[in-house]
Amino acid sequence: MATRVSKSVRKTSQQQLAQEVHSRGLRIVLAVTGGGSEAISALLKVPGASRSILAAAVPYAAHAMGEWLGGPPDDFCSPRTGRAMAMASFLKAKAYDPESPTCGVACTASLASDRPKRGQHRAHVAWQTATTTAAYQLELRKGRRTREQEEAVVAALVLNAVAEATGAASRLELPLLEGEHVVTSRVDAPADEQDLLADRAMAIVRGADGQPPAAIFPGAFNPLHAGHRRMASVARGIVGADVAFEIAIANVDKPPLDYIEIDHRVRQFESGETVWLTRAPTFVKKAELFPGARFVVGADTIVRVGQQRYYGHEAAMRQAIESIAAAGCRFLVFGRVIDGKFCTLEDLSLPESLAAICQGVPADTFREDISSTQLRAEQKTTA
Repeated sequence: MATRVSKSVRKTSQQQLAQEVHSRGLRIVLAVTGGGSEAISALLKVPGASRSILAAAVPYAAHAMGEWLGGPPDDFCSPRTGRAMAMASFLKAKAYDPESPTCGVACTASLASDRPKRGQHRAHVAWQTATTTAAYQLELRKGRRTREQEEAVVAALVLNAVAEATGAASRLELPLLEGEHVVTSRVDAPADEQDLLADRAMAIVRGADGQPPAAIFPGAFNPLHAGHRRMASVARGIVGADVAFEIAIANVDKPPLDYIEIDHRVRQFESGETVWLTRAPTFVKKAELFPGARFVVGADTIVRVGQQRYYGHEAAMRQAIESIAAAGCRFLVFGRVIDGKFCTLEDLSLPESLAAICQGVPADTFREDISSTQLRAEQKTTA
């Protein structure tokens, strides 16, 4: 991950910054929540806004944020949520103007309110283009400013992010207090990741020669933990071949992973491990990409594969299972805790056609109760 400072920037006024942004030719969708909304008016009140701003939104309520992101985030004010909002904005910009260079800009903030807040006052700003993800984190000293003053700081940060995204040289002076600073992260994606995000490629690989894997372990790996590594090790012994990992950057309902997030997740793996990045959120798509592969999954995952509600109706579910079987793929199923009980394949009630292509791993061979969700919650409380 690269952290960069723009060259040849100059301090200027809001009006001059907006004028330069409008002249750059980048088409923008902007979304802010919790703070930073003054940036919208600062851009729109300067003539020429129609040349740059496609849309601006304030998804303030929880359900509005859920609609913007395709589901409620784990944390409404976090770096990951800010980047996901920017990605959602970028996709909307592409849909509104497919022929022009586009950008999504977003801010999620937690500022002074009419009731005390337990956490720090902070803002997470991000922008997303076809080639780049950039993010900015700012923690404000609590109790040192009014809400209006905090809003002015965050709006200036959003406007500076917009300027950075467009390549404009203009920047606003940020009125920061002693001890406050902006943490900036940026990833300029390699060409194959750009192709993956743009749907010009279905799969790319890291750490291998690209040969089709005999066994593949799909997951979010958010984070990668010891239980994942043990599963891969046990699977390797059962299958008699190396196990490749797979991360689907595209989700059925949510925005794709951004380049910073992809970089973070891939960096968790060791240099000798193979990681596939795909646009295959379903096992039908994965089977098309990796025919004949053995999929390493947990019991909770295989239950979802065999549940009608994920397909809309029973016929679609059965057709999906038949497609996976026809591709020569099978599932190696590891035990997982489901509703408080450790369950192996033998404990599950699956459609017969799905059970026929599953092989269970006994509890005495593998039992691990580590939860990625629990680990993320622990990381949040210790951050």
